[in-house]
Amino acid sequence: MSYSTADSLLPVTLDDVRGAQKMLSGVARVTAMEGSRHLSQLVAAPVQLKCENLQRTGSFKLRGAYVRIAGLLPEERAAGVVAASAGNHAQGVALASSLLGVASTVFMPRGAPLPKISATRDYGAEVRLHGQVVDETLAAAQEYAAETGAVFIHPFDHPDVIAGQGTVGLEILEQCPEVRTIVVGIGGGGLAAGIAVAVKALRPDVRIVGVQAAGAAAYPPSLAAGRPVAIEHPATMADGIKVGRPGDVPFGIVGDLVDEVRTVSEDELSAALLLCLERAKLVVEPAGASPVAALLSEPAAFEGPVVAVLSGGNVDPVLMQGVLRHGMAAQGRYLAVRLRLTDRPGALATLLGVLSVVDANVLDVSHVRTDPRLGLTEAEVELHLETKGPAHCVEVGRALRDAGYTVMD
Repeated sequence: MSYSTADSLLPVTLDDVRGAQKMLSGVARVTAMEGSRHLSQLVAAPVQLKCENLQRTGSFKLRGAYVRIAGLLPEERAAGVVAASAGNHAQGVALASSLLGVASTVFMPRGAPLPKISATRDYGAEVRLHGQVVDETLAAAQEYAAETGAVFIHPFDHPDVIAGQGTVGLEILEQCPEVRTIVVGIGGGGLAAGIAVAVKALRPDVRIVGVQAAGAAAYPPSLAAGRPVAIEHPATMADGIKVGRPGDVPFGIVGDLVDEVRTVSEDELSAALLLCLERAKLVVEPAGASPVAALLSEPAAFEGPVVAVLSGGNVDPVLMQGVLRHGMAAQGRYLAVRLRLTDRPGALATLLGVLSVVDANVLDVSHVRTDPRLGLTEAEVELHLETKGPAHCVEVGRALRDAGYTVMD
């Protein structure tokens, strides 16, 4: 793809994004825009959800991967492509390569979720498991590219990739022309940069807000320094935006065109994922829920109508179980209680009777009877309860103490 700089000093222009949109016609879905009554009431303005979690391969990554691979020269296609990813980019490259008849090799960490490994293979890629973290996997993929001549497909740091991701922005303007604020998650920055190029060229009045996980927020210090800055040991459940250093190409675009970058906590990510599942009936991964987390954390900060981009829905079921439990706990709807009782017949039934009176739903019970901390006739019980909110948690604790139980935690 060629890049005109006649009307812009940026490496990607509106014409590039429009060209990518034509290239993706019939390949990528024009994903749905769903209204959220709950979020609209919270923000006091219309909120729409751009459902890239319903895109082919389960995320927006197909867009950029397809445009990048489609732009390769014939001899480059013949050499094949290689990528490194823990999930979404892997699947996007695999499907794009298959559609274009290009051989693909994808390196994934050994600990990558099995559903993502299987999906990447099913889309046609040769999967090689290497390393425990993505940095090790990335190094292996680049070494493979140097040895074989395969073209390395970067997940965000290339103009073609950014142009492909920018087609999300064109769709937003077509589906919600009255939009005033677009909220989008940021990892390396490819999606936010692409959306910003498309939207700011056509609607410079639209505010674009990027969202990062607080434990993997490389953009705030980078923007302050005026250059990409790496952070050590990024840590977040949102692996789709768990990037330790902004990409060189998207960084300049984000710095010029994105109005604000906010951060959200793990609790806020969990609550957002839970809200998407319960209220919007949408399965969204933690990275995809980050814009919703930002709306939940400070709803008054966003002028409506608002579009929140749900960037992906590829969440490992084991992670989903833990995140939902965490989200319920953050909302005061999940309570773990450890207490001591006299170890005698009927003691557990009596305890459950107390919980039944206060309408607490018991999810799990575990016993400890052999511990030097316990008396001869004592047992320790840990209960996992579903509750109705913080006030109900207080009521449950009070009922247990009033019934004579020693609540340890």
